Amino acid sequence: MKKLVTITTRHWKFLIAFNVIVVLATFVAFKRAKPVWTSTSQLILPKTTSNLDASLGTLGSIKNSGPGFSTEVNPLKIQTSILTSDTLLETVLSKDPEKENFKSLAGYKKLFEVTPQEQSTIIALTVSGSSQDIATQRAQALINAYQLRLNELRQSNSQARLKFSQKELEHAKARLTKAQINIAAFQQSTGLVSSEEQTRGIVTTINSLSAAQTQAMAVSEASAKRAETLSQRLRLNPGEAIGSLKLTENKEYNFVRSKLSEVESLLSQKQAIFTESHPEVITLQQQRDKLQAQVQEYIAQAAQGVEIDPKLGNEAQGRAALVQQLILAESEANAQRQQAQLLGSQITKLQATFNALPAKQAKLSELQRQVDIAEGVYKGLVAQVQQNNIDAFDAYPNVQILDQPKVNPNPVSPKVLLMVVNAVLASLIGSLALALFLESRNPLLSAKDLQDQTFGVIERIPRIKNSGIKFELANENEVEFQRLASAISLQPIENRRMLVSSAITGEGKTTVVMGLAYALVDLGFKVLLVDGDFRKADLSRRLGYTQESNFDTLCVAVQPNLDLLPTLPQQRKIVEMIGRGAFEQKLAACEAAGNYDYVIVDSAPVTLTSETSLMASIIQNLLFVVRPDTSYKNSVNESFAQLTQHNARYLGLVINGVETKPRSYPYGSKSNAPLVNS
Repeated sequence: MKKLVTITTRHWKFLIAFNVIVVLATFVAFKRAKPVWTSTSQLILPKTTSNLDASLGTLGSIKNSGPGFSTEVNPLKIQTSILTSDTLLETVLSKDPEKENFKSLAGYKKLFEVTPQEQSTIIALTVSGSSQDIATQRAQALINAYQLRLNELRQSNSQARLKFSQKELEHAKARLTKAQINIAAFQQSTGLVSSEEQTRGIVTTINSLSAAQTQAMAVSEASAKRAETLSQRLRLNPGEAIGSLKLTENKEYNFVRSKLSEVESLLSQKQAIFTESHPEVITLQQQRDKLQAQVQEYIAQAAQGVEIDPKLGNEAQGRAALVQQLILAESEANAQRQQAQLLGSQITKLQATFNALPAKQAKLSELQRQVDIAEGVYKGLVAQVQQNNIDAFDAYPNVQILDQPKVNPNPVSPKVLLMVVNAVLASLIGSLALALFLESRNPLLSAKDLQDQTFGVIERIPRIKNSGIKFELANENEVEFQRLASAISLQPIENRRMLVSSAITGEGKTTVVMGLAYALVDLGFKVLLVDGDFRKADLSRRLGYTQESNFDTLCVAVQPNLDLLPTLPQQRKIVEMIGRGAFEQKLAACEAAGNYDYVIVDSAPVTLTSETSLMASIIQNLLFVVRPDTSYKNSVNESFAQLTQHNARYLGLVINGVETKPRSYPYGSKSNAPLVNS
């Protein structure tokens, strides 16, 4: 609840403006609203019945006590749809005395309300008008146009029924003819004459083919066995045997091989007479090598990737004969195997034909049934056309007027109470939505938003009621600052310098600087306060140093062990002064002269200036101040991002302005649990 109050307080200007707009809009709507009267009437839908007795010929007859309506179709809703149809209302609008005031039919439709009553056959009509007479005229015009429209639909329905019957009769005749053609074509294509004889013939053929297939498989296995025996005896498989036989029958190979034998014989003779370097020996060796290469080439061509026996032609004629027998046996085995496969394919086809006979008989029966149905439907429609006395009133009955149009003497609008309630709801809901929307754009800082950052020290400072020029602390506030100073004194701080900053103004940064400085002095440390907010110089002003002091002034004493390096509000060359080292030089000069234990710099808010980020690169120990009801999440995150880019070290987090409960003793023990987790 407190957070909601805080959010409302932050955006009170926008909320007041929104509520003013709502009030003005409601007032304008009330002033511009015109009085409206309503005329009511009731229509009743009578129950109708009609009988139809139509013969279906061979399929019997059909009796119908009237079309009626299914449970899914409500006759009152059908009549309601007719009453609110565009065609009907366009007719009423064309005769309306105020038709110029309506730019579209949709707007005119809103004047008519048609309500079918549950558990009855009554339809209630409510028609609005700018006067009592106009409301009555519109209601009567709607009823008259509705009755005329029913007559038109009734006549159209009667003609459509007659046309439909003729068309359906033609379709039924066409379906009967098509069914007869289909059964004749099926009998001709399948040749179904005597199913028993056809079945017997197929079975006999399958048996004959099965016997032939068995014989072919036996011959194939015998030939394969013989080929296997010959292959083991010759130590050649059929492929190697074929290659060896081709090589043996190659005349060119035999000629080259014979020529090679002659050259080798002559070479042996010459080697016995001459040395190896003799020209004749060398020539014969070259001829031998060439012939050997040709022999190998012939062998490779005949082999085609398998091993062959190149010496088959040099052996006895019996081995070559065995090779021929091996080849013949292999060929016979393959031929018989293919014959068996062909017979198996024929057997499969015959079995498929045999298996399809029951389905074909079933389809023939189905086609015959379709013929019988088509014939019965055709005969039934013929009888129905002859006895077509369907009453069109079954579909569009003669709706009667139960109550004539009657006008309420009091206008039904505008409704002041309803407008006020709507305005109040719009104000409440709109204000809440607007506040949440504005808050979502830049929400308040929460504890979860600080979980990604790590702080060496986290301290809560209670709300300080008076933090003016005369800085005084209550006992409980003094204790909190002493706790903060004690925690700071235990941290390893480089150069003993601290930069105190915040994201935006109003978070109590300067108050925290002063409270921390006084607390450190109370602990016995010598402290130098530096006013680093060169645009406002709030620290210098609150400590009493204004126009008489400037940046060139040396450190001045505030009280024992507490000095101040003041400044004056400036607008130009601030970044240049910090970036070029003037601020660093001045700070170093004061430190050298004063021998301070701590130097605390009060800087400007991070998101509002650029010099604070530059100071963070000089004074990297950062004490960041946030305020629960003032700090913005986006501003704090942006500040952390800028400071991280300048290598700032987060020394501590001060949560300022925390609401605390009253204590019995000013210096009693107190839990120092942090508000957020680091």
